[in-house]
Amino acid sequence: MSAPAPASASTSTTVTTACPLDCPDACRLEVVVEDDRIASVDGAKDGAHPLTDGFICAKVRRIAEHVHGGDRLLHPMVRVGAKGEGRFERVSWDEALQRVAESLIETRARHGAPAILPFSYGGSNGLLTQDTADARLFHRLGASLLERTVCAAPSGAAARGLYGRVPGVALEDYVHSRLIVLWGMNPQASGIHLVPVIKAARAAGAKLVVVDPRRTGLAAGADLHVPVRPGGDLPLALSIIHWLFESGRADAAFLAEHATGVEVLRARAALWPIERAAAESGVAAETIERFARLYADAAPAAIRCGWGVERNRNGGSAVAAVLALPAVAGKLGVRGGGFTMSNGGAFGYAPLRAAAAPVPKGVRSVSMNQLGHALTELSSPRIHHLFVYNANPDTTIPDQERIRAGLARDDLFTVVFEQVMTDTALWADVLLPATTFLEHDELARGYGAMVTNRMRPVIPPVGEARTNLAVFDELARRVGVAKDDDVTEPDALIDAIVATGDPDGRLAIELQRDGIARGTPEGAAPPVLFHRGVLPDTPGGKIRLVPEHLDREAPGGLYHYAADPGTPAFPLALISPASERTISSTFGQLIEGQVPIAIHPDDAGARGITTGDVVRVWNELGEVRCHARVDDALRPGVVSLAKGIWARHTLSGTTSTALCPATLTDIGRGACFNDARVQIERGEAGRPGSP
Repeated sequence: MSAPAPASASTSTTVTTACPLDCPDACRLEVVVEDDRIASVDGAKDGAHPLTDGFICAKVRRIAEHVHGGDRLLHPMVRVGAKGEGRFERVSWDEALQRVAESLIETRARHGAPAILPFSYGGSNGLLTQDTADARLFHRLGASLLERTVCAAPSGAAARGLYGRVPGVALEDYVHSRLIVLWGMNPQASGIHLVPVIKAARAAGAKLVVVDPRRTGLAAGADLHVPVRPGGDLPLALSIIHWLFESGRADAAFLAEHATGVEVLRARAALWPIERAAAESGVAAETIERFARLYADAAPAAIRCGWGVERNRNGGSAVAAVLALPAVAGKLGVRGGGFTMSNGGAFGYAPLRAAAAPVPKGVRSVSMNQLGHALTELSSPRIHHLFVYNANPDTTIPDQERIRAGLARDDLFTVVFEQVMTDTALWADVLLPATTFLEHDELARGYGAMVTNRMRPVIPPVGEARTNLAVFDELARRVGVAKDDDVTEPDALIDAIVATGDPDGRLAIELQRDGIARGTPEGAAPPVLFHRGVLPDTPGGKIRLVPEHLDREAPGGLYHYAADPGTPAFPLALISPASERTISSTFGQLIEGQVPIAIHPDDAGARGITTGDVVRVWNELGEVRCHARVDDALRPGVVSLAKGIWARHTLSGTTSTALCPATLTDIGRGACFNDARVQIERGEAGRPGSP
């Protein structure tokens, strides 16, 4: 007689989807689901994505802990304690949304619509969850516009200014390069799928140069590590341009036919002979010259320019100088040669247009990098309603102490629409639980990998979480700005977005069939600039080495170098690089224990600091108290505290952003994280654990 069947049996399915988080790779995923819970996540092995190749980063591999963990927000809540205290009580969605809607209506009536500030950035790079229903709501209300420039704005301005909206070298094409330069980026921490491509290229004879203040894992094994001082990338790049011209290694014929501004760039680079650049960049003169010769001699040669280059007062000019190098040296027009900044330009989607949410004219704009100023000093009108979604500004935006002072205002109504209890969520008056990308429809394009992914829900929403699209559409209805013909269904809105960048309908067919579409037709090789008619997207199809509009915007002109902001009181440069544990601050709640600040042995020895000591790191903006880790992988004069950590990860409850100025880059109004200059000392008696 057979045994009776169990009362209930677990069901397991494997679902193919993709990752829209802030990473260049846009990985295709295989998710194992058991009883509506995420059991495991890995890279898809179906070969549809040119890079994923069956593996993913350790961060996303842990996403089940994010989706189902104890920090997950499961239902709407309202504040019952003091601001920042983190005490809330549960309410219904109807009550929560009504409170938010009433605040929006009252704020606009009493103070004017610009007193409303929506704040969002990169918590999901999906095209459905940002700049669609949210933009319809806030644009129709007349709310202040947010300048989303914390990342990629200076580099984007530089790349578009020189080359227009064209993709660079496809990441998979780096296998053809004979010299690969990683400048201001570490793919081992962000964008890991470039690593095996680099290894394959090196196995075929390619050399590797890494420009970074740290001796990263790739730098340790590179043919040349260039340990540039933070903010020294501009003189370094200009000195190589100068050397190319003076040594006769510049491609004069190519420049004459395909570029403008050649002589202006040459004159400005002439101010930076190698010896002067060495003194300012902190890189030995012989290292600079060796770098220049390696680059001149290699063909094909590719530069992967990262976003670390832009995060200082000269950031836009620095990126422009780096991107000018392939033109000056004649490295374009061949597969595996040129540069990669962002490849998002491979797809010309326009979510705002698809959602019927045009940017209103004449509305006040607020820099996200100066949120602290906006919340504490901005007037006419003052900000009275802050709506935070897809972002964690308490942790990620410069001038942390001023931001917290603004969030503590009794007359500021703060809404946080979030997946987990972040540091910013603790300041909310109303908390709304959001779905993760595994719980809603989404469309996402890669900005490294040239792919678009169409994702559908893998599991039902956890708890009472709702999608961005549903919540913003409902708020638009409650405040009276919804229209009968608004596109509100995910499928219809995704179709409309795809149509804005799909003139021949190919992408729509591939997305419907496979859930993924490539930037080029099936079977075709990725585009190569200056090959088979692919030209810059600029007037006349020429490279503009000194774009006039950027030259006017940059103080002193494009390629002008502003001196290092360090002083005798604050001599150390603080950097906050991406880590292998977070995507910006996403997944920060999964980091256990304290996170130390890294310091070079020379700087530690001069201050009597050893690994494990409690230290105080400070400048005129604030301070961080944490543990120290002595690390000779850093260059002297630089300290490093990881990007994306939360208040719980330091003894003081402050992070690196407490020490970062709210100043703006030369072009693009970007953030100057790497202009933080600090001093560091041992804590009380240097005892581990002492405050």
